[in-house]
Amino acid sequence: MEYRQLGRSGFTVPVLSFGTGTFGGGTEFFKAWGSTDAKGATRLVDICLDAGISMFDSADVYSKGLAEEVLGAAIKGRRNKVIISTKATFRFSDKPNDVGSSRAHLTEAINGSLKRLGTDYIDLFQLHGFDAMTPQEEVMGCLDDFVRAGKIRYTGCSNFSGWHLMKSLATSEKLGINRHVAHQAYYSLVGRSYEWELMPLGLDQGVGAVVWSPLGWGRLTGKIRRGTGLPKESRLHVTAKNGPPVPEDYLFRVMDAIDEVAKETGKSVPQIAINWLLQRPTVSNVIIGARDEEQLKQNLGSVGWKLTPAQMAKLDTASKQTKTYPYWHQEEFIERNPLPV
Repeated sequence: MEYRQLGRSGFTVPVLSFGTGTFGGGTEFFKAWGSTDAKGATRLVDICLDAGISMFDSADVYSKGLAEEVLGAAIKGRRNKVIISTKATFRFSDKPNDVGSSRAHLTEAINGSLKRLGTDYIDLFQLHGFDAMTPQEEVMGCLDDFVRAGKIRYTGCSNFSGWHLMKSLATSEKLGINRHVAHQAYYSLVGRSYEWELMPLGLDQGVGAVVWSPLGWGRLTGKIRRGTGLPKESRLHVTAKNGPPVPEDYLFRVMDAIDEVAKETGKSVPQIAINWLLQRPTVSNVIIGARDEEQLKQNLGSVGWKLTPAQMAKLDTASKQTKTYPYWHQEEFIERNPLPV
């Protein structure tokens, strides 16, 4: 398993991590993803560790804390072998302060995650979303206190816009405190808007991408083809309305290119989609998920090989999207404003 630096930190992480959104199934939304119990999770963790995947990602809102509890049970007795990342910010209960990134909520959230996970520290804690109601001095100051207390080792964010992330980084610089080293972001062959602003920012500021939903909310599993519609058994029936829209003509254009590469490589559609991400700038880690052992083993086949430059170019061309302003205009000034390729 290849390891990479997490942003500009000295911390290295495996290029793949296992997402625990399928653990617990404690709410209707997450039942559509999966409902793996502690026994099943322990087996999946075993397979991950055997393959060199030592990083596991969760969040307090995944099944209202149950995913963290299941993960905690699955890693019991082997905490020193795993890297734990988790997140908080979204509303956790109907209590007035049980939402956002205030010192009050983050303190409750972090201590709650530590208890559910059965550990005394979190390797990477990420703000799940930007809280515009709380001053960044309060947010970053609180996180810095937890780092200094040894309860968090590194901090990051998730789902931030470019100015959100830059404001957080600037606040840390101003105060001389710990800064974010990671941004957990949506990025896939059918969702490349991460590249427009967040990727150049990540390169400039040393923030590594931890990619979520590398298969485009299940659209790049290989099960969706022209004229077939959604598979009868698919979480997309529940989750698609909450995910990013993907026009069918665009999706099928990308799928055609992936199918060509699949014939050349003998690899599956998901393996190609994930391998493409692993060759993109700023990507430190890609989160994979699986309901069962077979899905997990399939995803493990994404590493240990590389798409050729010609294959990368074919996928890049097929998945290219028209940028919104000012990003399309910036492409006309690459002489002094180089963009990632």
